[in-house]
Amino acid sequence: MEIFITGYGMISCIGSTVDESLANLRAEKSGIELGAFEALPQYRVGVVPFSNDEIKTKFNISTDGSRTALLGMVAAKQAFAGHELNPSIRTGLISGTSVGGMDVSEREYKNYLEQTNHNPTNYKHHASGTSSEEIAKELGVTEFVNTISTACSSAANSLMMGARMIKNGLLDRVIVGGTDGLSSFTISGFKSLMIFDDEWCRPFDETRKGLNLGEGAGFIVLESEKSLQLSGKTPVAKLTGWSNASDAFHQTASSPDGYGATISMQEALDVARLQPSDIDYINAHGTATPNNDLSESHAIKTIFKDNIPPFSSTKAYTGHTLAASGGIEAVFAILALEQGLLYPNLNFSTPIVETGLVPQLKFEDGKTIKNVLSNSFGFGGNNSTVILSAI
Repeated sequence: MEIFITGYGMISCIGSTVDESLANLRAEKSGIELGAFEALPQYRVGVVPFSNDEIKTKFNISTDGSRTALLGMVAAKQAFAGHELNPSIRTGLISGTSVGGMDVSEREYKNYLEQTNHNPTNYKHHASGTSSEEIAKELGVTEFVNTISTACSSAANSLMMGARMIKNGLLDRVIVGGTDGLSSFTISGFKSLMIFDDEWCRPFDETRKGLNLGEGAGFIVLESEKSLQLSGKTPVAKLTGWSNASDAFHQTASSPDGYGATISMQEALDVARLQPSDIDYINAHGTATPNNDLSESHAIKTIFKDNIPPFSSTKAYTGHTLAASGGIEAVFAILALEQGLLYPNLNFSTPIVETGLVPQLKFEDGKTIKNVLSNSFGFGGNNSTVILSAI
């Protein structure tokens, strides 16, 4: 059974629509800025330049929610635009998140400490699953709603779960992806792990020191052939391969030799019935942390040997959007397939000594892109790979 993609949407610091995002990708313009997050202005982060109230007004959002939920509503509504709910099409929503409604809880806790305007009922937005329920409410989806929280692989795992639900006849159409808003706790937490770079991040560079965080959301719509016949939608791409492999090497670090990443990429290729030589572009996880980029580089070399396709990390554009990254990067993969695009790995100058790999260094279009492999790796060795293919 084939899994078709019939819609996609995203919002991040490089754009509040797909078209805006593509324009900045083409211009090689990062959205990461120093001082963008008002509560912690000393850090470089990628922030969507609208307050929660502005998001609700600008994007005609009627459902109340945390920043994570609101960003998810924007991207999910873009993806589902032109689709209609139909009782004959079993439709679900699967959303990944790490931060959940933490921004609301931080604000209310501060109000509590200061004894000003404290409203305990707002803590209802805190739970990760609440953001998914709020997104589903905005879309009108009621049949199946689920949340995945596996750190930075969350959105990729939501794509996998959606595909499996369709293949097993449990749903006909699923909106899948992920969303995360920034919070002080998140930024401070990554800083405490000593994997946060005070300068612009440099994925796959020998001088890399750590990541820059970002916020955003990315969603796509998966449909079965039965759903296509009823919806009349025209597919833009297919989800052909997927795998999750947990190597459990460390609480936060990837295995140094890329063992889990190697398994996830190989199994995704097997599911898609593709050979490594069939992959035309890799959207790497590429967080710019010393551990991840070396580990992922080893895994890429293990799978592709001497015939490594163009690869890059787009996180130097958007920042690392955590649970949303796999959804946003799935949208980038679809654009690559539709328009023959290769994205540059910004801020790169020196290859990693141990592997010598050089990523894609400039934006290119008009290329023949039939299959894109996208990696998303989470804490605890939760390694996820998806493959998107042209129609």
